[in-house]
Amino acid sequence: MKQTASPGFTFIRHAARLVAACALALPALASASALDQFKSFVGSTKAAKGEFVQKQVKSVGKGETVANTSTGTFLFARPGKFIWTYQKPYEQLLQADGQKLYIYDKDLNQVTVRQLGDALGSSPAAILFGSNDLEKNFALKEAGARDGLEWLEATPKTKDTTFDRIGIGLKDGVPRAMELRDSFGQVSVLTFSKFEKNPAISADQFRFEVPKGADVFQQ
Repeated sequence: MKQTASPGFTFIRHAARLVAACALALPALASASALDQFKSFVGSTKAAKGEFVQKQVKSVGKGETVANTSTGTFLFARPGKFIWTYQKPYEQLLQADGQKLYIYDKDLNQVTVRQLGDALGSSPAAILFGSNDLEKNFALKEAGARDGLEWLEATPKTKDTTFDRIGIGLKDGVPRAMELRDSFGQVSVLTFSKFEKNPAISADQFRFEVPKGADVFQQ
């Protein structure tokens, strides 16, 4: 069977744009700076789950237009374990167990397996799924208030990354949105809801099982 790249596959190959969103935060953080809120969130959140909306935004003339929209759910546990599930407009699963990344396309009944390795290091995924040592891979700075959120700008320190800048919008001590800008001017916007910090997670929660009859490709 010919392997077909899907939007979700491209998404994770360029470093998983992933997740984290709202609630159960300390009220005292409501007026804190974006950097203080973010450091508090990272330090206190070992796992989380919630829902996301992902929009691809393209610049047209002096304005912007939404190219496509996806929705789904997420679950993560630091470091390097996550389940990122697209539900609409297509079904696709991106799952990592801390060592390997599995991309399952339901329509094709196809699984692509990759070594997770250091791929999370300077990627947007590291912000949510990686270790707490984010300043090792990112330069962080305040980016002001906008749309009711305090924004933080994360710039990868390495040059061999798809994204030039990553914006993180925070409120009440948790990320509510992420904006990922690449060198071609394209922007991916994620918003998060129904966020639950440190939910109970079973020992085998992130173990991937290949669906019956699925074709498996190793990369």
